[in-house]
Amino acid sequence: MDKRKSASSIQLLDLSYRDAGVNIDAGDALIKRIQPFAKKTMRDGVLAGIGGFSALFEVPNKYHEPVLVSGADGVGTKLKLAFHLNRHDTVGQDLVAMSVNDILVQGAEPLFFLDYFACGTLNVEIASSVLKGIAVGCELAGCSLIGGETSEMPGMYPEGEYDLAGFAVGVVEKRKIIDGRAIRAGDIILGLASSGIHSNGYSLVRKIIEHAQLDPQTHFGGQSLSDVLMTPTRIYVKSIRKLIRQLPVKGIAHITGGGLVGNIPRVIPQKLCAKINRCAWPLPGLFTWLQELGGIADAEMYRVFNCGIGMVVIIANEHAKAATSMLLEDGEQVWTLGTVCECNTGETQVIIV
Repeated sequence: MDKRKSASSIQLLDLSYRDAGVNIDAGDALIKRIQPFAKKTMRDGVLAGIGGFSALFEVPNKYHEPVLVSGADGVGTKLKLAFHLNRHDTVGQDLVAMSVNDILVQGAEPLFFLDYFACGTLNVEIASSVLKGIAVGCELAGCSLIGGETSEMPGMYPEGEYDLAGFAVGVVEKRKIIDGRAIRAGDIILGLASSGIHSNGYSLVRKIIEHAQLDPQTHFGGQSLSDVLMTPTRIYVKSIRKLIRQLPVKGIAHITGGGLVGNIPRVIPQKLCAKINRCAWPLPGLFTWLQELGGIADAEMYRVFNCGIGMVVIIANEHAKAATSMLLEDGEQVWTLGTVCECNTGETQVIIV
């Protein structure tokens, strides 16, 4: 006897996409919610933005030899804290900052930004909070939020969790690309203050918090610990773009994963090294507290965290004073961290003394 069931013997189900876990109506509602936020980020060059199959952007005609510069990044395990604390209003700015700060180091003007938001079940309130933060970040960076993707994938993510990715595109005049090749021994290394941990090292931060069994509402420096830890990444675009229009900046390093010791060598030519004075800037209390609580060695701190320096600018000694004044006028905290020196080992490195 054939035990196989015929199609006619199988009970037919009256299923919809929503029954499978995908709510198209929620996706449409989200688009309507974010359009006003995205509209605030519009700038010259946008030909078509959110709502179509793709977005269109015209390279500004002020560029004679335009070179497009792109970057993609995420927020890392800082998202885990966002889920735990139910705080979703700042990670969008983190997302924008990580990409626009990256393309900024080559002198690029950020033009537009795209986001990818993926979840198991779309919560319009949470998603709109995240995307509003993305729009805020784009405003701070002077770029347009012109598109992205919201992907609802049942079974792919735990309830209440999501993932984020961001993509920034900028432009720089070919002859003005900042690539570090002009850096010489004797150049000055300036450090710009971070707004906190930014978006790197949170796996270690979460481990420390878990081990110490800390209450997120514990007060730290007049704020709750949750507020301090969720402070968004600083966006340096406007102050540094203004600086490079007026002075010949030789190199810029975004201090992300790898800290000072891992990121400065990415812009310094071989046979040169960065000599940094650890007393040149005050280590913020948050980092001191994390170091003591976690028993973290100095070398590990400089390799994992930004330690209060979110961006580094390398400039000739004769322009260092003027550069510092300009950055201070634009609201940045700036310190002279050290100098570029000849390297005896023949390898690019950072020496912290």
